[in-house]
Amino acid sequence: MFERFTERAVNAVSEAQRLAKEMSCGEVMPEHLLAALVTEAKGVSLKIFRMYGVTPDAIRDEVEKYTVKSACRVENIPFSREFKDILKHTLDLASKSGNTNILFEHLFLSVITEKNANIQRILHDFNFDIYGARDILTKLVQRKIKRLEHPEAVEDESAGNSFESVYEGEALSDVFDRAVSKLSAAGYEILGTEQIMASILESTDSELVDTINKYGLNAEVFENKLAEQRSRQSEYEGKKFIFTPNAFLMMNSALQTAKELGSSVITPEHIVLSILKTKKGLAYEIIKSLGINTENLSEDILKPIEKQMPETLTIMKLAKEEARRIGRNVVGTEMFLLGIIAEGTSVAFEVLNDLEITLKDARIVVENLVGYGNEYFDKEIVFTTRAKKVLERAWLSAKKYNKQKIEAVDLLLAIIEEPDSLAMKALDQLGVDAVEIRHGIQRNGWKA
Repeated sequence: MFERFTERAVNAVSEAQRLAKEMSCGEVMPEHLLAALVTEAKGVSLKIFRMYGVTPDAIRDEVEKYTVKSACRVENIPFSREFKDILKHTLDLASKSGNTNILFEHLFLSVITEKNANIQRILHDFNFDIYGARDILTKLVQRKIKRLEHPEAVEDESAGNSFESVYEGEALSDVFDRAVSKLSAAGYEILGTEQIMASILESTDSELVDTINKYGLNAEVFENKLAEQRSRQSEYEGKKFIFTPNAFLMMNSALQTAKELGSSVITPEHIVLSILKTKKGLAYEIIKSLGINTENLSEDILKPIEKQMPETLTIMKLAKEEARRIGRNVVGTEMFLLGIIAEGTSVAFEVLNDLEITLKDARIVVENLVGYGNEYFDKEIVFTTRAKKVLERAWLSAKKYNKQKIEAVDLLLAIIEEPDSLAMKALDQLGVDAVEIRHGIQRNGWKA
C-alpha cells in the first residue's frame, strides 16, 4: 500500500506511529494521525491549520485527552481498525481525484471527513471549519489531465534588444572587430550573418573552427561562395537595424542558446549553433549549398560544451526530459525546479534538499499544476515567457559576479524573484517560501 504514498504522506503515518508509542498507547489511532498531520503540515495544509490556531503542541494536548494508554509497552504498535479504515478511505479519495499517488492532502482530507467522534470533537474545540477546509483540499488534490495550454505563455522568439552590451569586451570582441572590417571592405553599413560567420572561420587555434573544417567549410571556401552571391536580399525581411533583420534574429537566438547552455557570455559556438537553428541569412544559405548536414554539425559543436557539464546545461536537459515525461513540449519555471532537484549535486539542490523537498513529491505537485499534455515528442521544446525571464535573471546574476557559467544557485535565485511563477506555486504547496530558500543559500556561503 505505502509504495503509492508520497514521502510527505509516509512521514505523516510514521509520525502517527511515533506519537502513539510516545503516548504509551496500544494502537495507532486516527487521533494520532491528526496530530501527525499538524506536525508535518507544509504549504496550504499548514496555512489551514494556522488559520484556526491549530499548533503541534496544542493538538497533542487535545489528542492525549481522547487516547487510552496501554499497560504494556509494544515495540511495533499495530494500526487500529479505525486507522485502517482511514487509510482505505484515503485510497478511495485518491482514485476519485484521478491520482495514482497518495498525497499528504489526501490523508488530511480523509481524517477531517471521517465520521470519528473524537476527531470531530477535537476539531470543534479549535472552531475548525471542516467544510471550508474540505473544499480547499478537494480542489488541491483534483488532478487536471489533458490540459492543452501551458499556464505560462510562450514568448515570441523574435523579441530582443541591441546586442552592443553583449559582445563588447566579451568572447566575441575579436570576431566582431573582424566582421566590422569586412563590412567596410564590402561597402555595406549593416552587419549581416555572412560577415559574422566569415570572421568566425578566420579564428585561429579554435576547436569550433576545427570542427567546422571537418565538414569541408573553411574561410576560403566560405568567401568564395559568398562572392558568388549576386544579392543580399535574403538578409532583409523587415525593418533595418544595426544588424540585418536575420543577423538580429540570429543574435537573439545566440543569446538564448548561451543561457540554455549555462554560459554567461555569448561565444562563437553559440552564434554558429544559432545560424544553424534559425535557418536564415546568407551564412546559412552558403552552409546548405555545400551539402553540410546541419544536425550533425550542431551535435559536433555541442559535444565539447557538454563535456564541460555546466550545471545549468544539465538542468536544462533534465527540465526538457521532465516536460516530455508528461507529454509537454513547453518548459516553464516548474520544469526548471524539477531539473535543479533531479541534477542532485549543486548548492541549489542542497538548499532544497535541506528543506525536505524531494523529486517524487515535487513531480506530483507540478503534474497537478500543469496537467498532462498530448504534444508529439519530436517537436522542438520551447520555453515559456516566464522561463526565459528566469533564465535572463540567472544570466545577469552570473555576469554581476563575473562568472563564466550560470550556476544552479543563480537559477534558483531567479526563480524566487518571480513570485507568480509556477515554480513558486509548486514550492508554496511543498511548504517552502522565498525567505527560507534565500536563507539556505546564504548558509551555504552564497550571496542572496
